[in-house]
Amino acid sequence: MARSPWGSSITGKHAAGADHSAGSVPLPEASAAEIALRPDSGQDAVGTTIRQPGKPPIDWRRNLYALFLAQLLAIVAFSLRAPFLPFFLGDLGLETTEEQAVWSGLINAFGAGTMAITAPIWGIVADRYGRKPMLMRAQFAAFVTIGLMGLATEPWHLLGLRMIEGMFTGTVTAATALVAVSMPKERLGFGLGLITTAVFSGSALGPLVGGLLADGVGYRATFGVASAMMLSGGLVTLVLVRERFVPQSKESRARDGGAGWKLLLTPVLLGLTLAMLSVRFASAAIQPIMPLFVEQLAGRLTDSSSSLAGVTLGVLGVTSAISSVYFGRLGDRKGHRMILLGCLLGSGLVYLPMALTQHPWQLIALQALFGFFAGGTIPAANALIANATSPERRGAIFGLMASAAALGGFIGPLTGAGLAAGVGFRATFVVCGLILLATAFVLLWTERKQGRVREDGWRGP
Repeated sequence: MARSPWGSSITGKHAAGADHSAGSVPLPEASAAEIALRPDSGQDAVGTTIRQPGKPPIDWRRNLYALFLAQLLAIVAFSLRAPFLPFFLGDLGLETTEEQAVWSGLINAFGAGTMAITAPIWGIVADRYGRKPMLMRAQFAAFVTIGLMGLATEPWHLLGLRMIEGMFTGTVTAATALVAVSMPKERLGFGLGLITTAVFSGSALGPLVGGLLADGVGYRATFGVASAMMLSGGLVTLVLVRERFVPQSKESRARDGGAGWKLLLTPVLLGLTLAMLSVRFASAAIQPIMPLFVEQLAGRLTDSSSSLAGVTLGVLGVTSAISSVYFGRLGDRKGHRMILLGCLLGSGLVYLPMALTQHPWQLIALQALFGFFAGGTIPAANALIANATSPERRGAIFGLMASAAALGGFIGPLTGAGLAAGVGFRATFVVCGLILLATAFVLLWTERKQGRVREDGWRGP
């Protein structure tokens, strides 16, 4: 019996790394050096090759870079609306700042809420029918919903479309699951880090470009640009990404499913679930109020509120995009556990002084520093999760993690908007900082609970 990085015993099939969900067969015994000399083997994260007899191997590098491009386009498209959504709601009839903050929170929250319900379902479907179809489903569904948002005439139109969007999208989860079963184990952190870079780069470019477009061509035209970008990402996936999927038998699904649920209930994986939830909560809580807070700090002295809010939201994505690749590579060499803990602590400590800012540029500087730490949390957590689960169950496990993150995305905007309306904008930053710090201490507790093992995991009891 082989032991996973988390200490749970796995069967010989998993120890050998037979990824039947990717249509693979085990490689013969080979040294790391021999494997490294096979750049076209398509070896995945558990030591198998993505190939079938008589067919050329899938180039995991082409897959990875195509997914990077598709994910970058998707996140930019999703993020274009961030800096002007409250102002667009003003055009739809909401006149007061409080109304705009509350409705922005509701729109962001309920979209994440429907995603929290459907993400595990899509994860199970991905394990049964393939990850590429799930990614395309998410991309083309978003193409439709974002396009329709540009035609909204009432605030509830945006709310309803956002809920439908949350129900049928989820590009990050689908792309992450596809990368997690198609990367060499020694490059897993790099692959997941690159996808995270696409997410954070899109999160940086989206608000920046969205703010400029909103001030230049108008809100509705910006939704049209976002819809076209989402369509482009879907076409990239359709044409360039390859997957050979062989479904598991019912008996294998039942056996591995039981093991997966047991693993999910371990203190360590519960701790990682909390980490995903907390990071998403912190970022989502400030998104609906940031444009209004920036306008307040600027003293309404600027006619480019959308652009300034876009810079504030976008700078986080720039620094996160840079640090996610750095921390992903560092985690492959030094271990992902300490990176996750350190980045959570840093994120919490940087959030607290945001409540004391007196000028938009102070907020922008702190957002940039927060982005540096935030960029290390997601690839580290995803790498630990991937190392803890069998390839056949990664779609379901990542779906559950996406559900936890979406739950944070549901609670965050409601909490942020509620605190902003009831107590003030600054209280939101204090609450988010304290939650991130508390999460780091919970992970430290789970480490002591189960004991440390190797370079990037915890040992079971």
